[in-house]
Amino acid sequence: MLMLLIALGFCPLTEAQQPDSVIIRSFFTEALSSAKAYDDLRYLCKNIGHRISGSAQAQRAVEFTYDRMKAYGFDTVYLQEVMVPQWVRGANETAFVTGNGSEILQLHVTALGNSVGTGGVAITARIIEVFSLKQLEQLGKAAIEGNIVFFNRPFNDAHINSFDAYRDAVDQRVAGAAEAAKYGAVAVVVRSMTHSIDSFPHTGALQYPHGVKKIPAMAVSTIDADMMHGWITQNKELKLSMTSYCEMKEDVKSYNVVGEIRGTIHPEEIITVGGHLDSWDIGEGAHDDGAGCVQSIEALRLFKVLHIKPARTLRCVMFMNEENGLRGGKAYAQQALLKNEKHYAAIESDRGGFAPRGFSVEAGADTIRKMQRWLALLTSYGLDKIEQGGGGADISPLNPLGAVLIGYVPDSQRYFDVHHAASDVFENVNKRELAMGAGSMASLLWLLCRYEF
Repeated sequence: MLMLLIALGFCPLTEAQQPDSVIIRSFFTEALSSAKAYDDLRYLCKNIGHRISGSAQAQRAVEFTYDRMKAYGFDTVYLQEVMVPQWVRGANETAFVTGNGSEILQLHVTALGNSVGTGGVAITARIIEVFSLKQLEQLGKAAIEGNIVFFNRPFNDAHINSFDAYRDAVDQRVAGAAEAAKYGAVAVVVRSMTHSIDSFPHTGALQYPHGVKKIPAMAVSTIDADMMHGWITQNKELKLSMTSYCEMKEDVKSYNVVGEIRGTIHPEEIITVGGHLDSWDIGEGAHDDGAGCVQSIEALRLFKVLHIKPARTLRCVMFMNEENGLRGGKAYAQQALLKNEKHYAAIESDRGGFAPRGFSVEAGADTIRKMQRWLALLTSYGLDKIEQGGGGADISPLNPLGAVLIGYVPDSQRYFDVHHAASDVFENVNKRELAMGAGSMASLLWLLCRYEF
C-alpha cells in the first residue's frame, strides 16, 4: 500500500511504525469499545440541553467541552472570544386557523430563528398559500398586501440524498419573510423542512436583508401544513391568527473552544476538525450538532489514548454560532489570518451522527483523485465515497487561506426527521453509528497527516 500511494503522488512524511490499515483499525476498535463520545453527548444533551448562542446553556457547553479536552490530555486547550447575536424566543408562540369566526385548528408551530415577534399581540389575517418565491412575485402586492403568506413547498422525495431535497426547499424559510414583506404581507408561515409527515415543527434561521421590513415568521408542522392546504382549497377566506414573543437583543460575548495536539514534523501546518457547539432551543441539539462536536473531540482523543503522534498539528474546534450567524467560523478564520497560520486541511462534522458513508471535498479534481486512493483503506468501515462537494459552513471561511475543506458525510436518510426540531434528542442517536463517525474522522486525520498531496 505504501508503494502504491507513493506511485500515485502521495509522499509519506515519515515511515509509520505500523501499517496504515493497522492504525486505522485501532481507531475504530477504541472508539467502538470505549463509548466516550456517546457519554460526552449524553452529558451535553441531558445535563446542559439546548445551546442557543448567547444563552447560559451555551456558556455551560463551552465550559464542559473545554474541561473534556483538558481531561483527555490535549497539548493545548484555550478559548477564542467571539461576539454572537442573542435571539430570545420568550413565551411559546401560538397559531390557529379560523373560519366563519371560530377556531378550526390549533397548529403545531415554532418561531423561525432571528424572527421578530408579534409583541405578544395576535396578528390575524387571511391566508395566502404559495409554493415558491416565484409564485409570490407573480401574485404581487394586490393579492399579498395585508395577508399572511403560507409557504407550502414540500421536500422532493425523489432525491436520493436528503440534503438535495433540503436545498431545493429551504429558500422559502430563509428568504420567505423578507420577500413577502416586499408585497405587504403582515407575517409568514412556512412548511417545516423535513420529509416526515408529523406534528413536529422545525425551526431554522431566516434572513432580513437591510432595508426590508421585518415581519414575524413561524414554521408549521407538515401534518398541519397538509391539513391547511386542504382547507384553503375549499375556503379561500380562511384566516390565521398568530402570536409570538421572540426578539433579537444586543450581541453578547461567547467563545470558540479550541484544543490541539502538536505535530511532530510540520507543527506549523494545521488540520482543523470540528463541529458547532450552539444549537436551536427547541430540542437538545443531539444530531445538530452535538454529534459533530463529540466526534471531533473523540477523533483527537483517539490519537492521545493510542499514543499515535501526528506529523501535522491537529486542532479540534467547537465553533459557536453556526445556526444564526456563523460568527465562530468567521472569527476562527480571522484569527488564523492575523497569526499567519498555515491551514493544510479542515474537516467538519455537521450532518448528524449517523452511519459513515464518506467525505465531500472542496478541492481540485487532482487532489480528490489522489484522496480517493485512500478508499482502499476505508471501505471496510462503510466509507466508500470521497467526492467533490461542500466542506461545511464553519470551515468555509478558511477557503481563502488555502485549506482543503472536507465534510464528513454520514447516511442522510433520517437527518431531516429531527433537524431543528424538538425531536433532536440524545435518544435518537445510535451509539455505534456515532462511534463509527469518530473513527472515520480520526482515520482521515491520520491520512492527511501521513501524506503530502
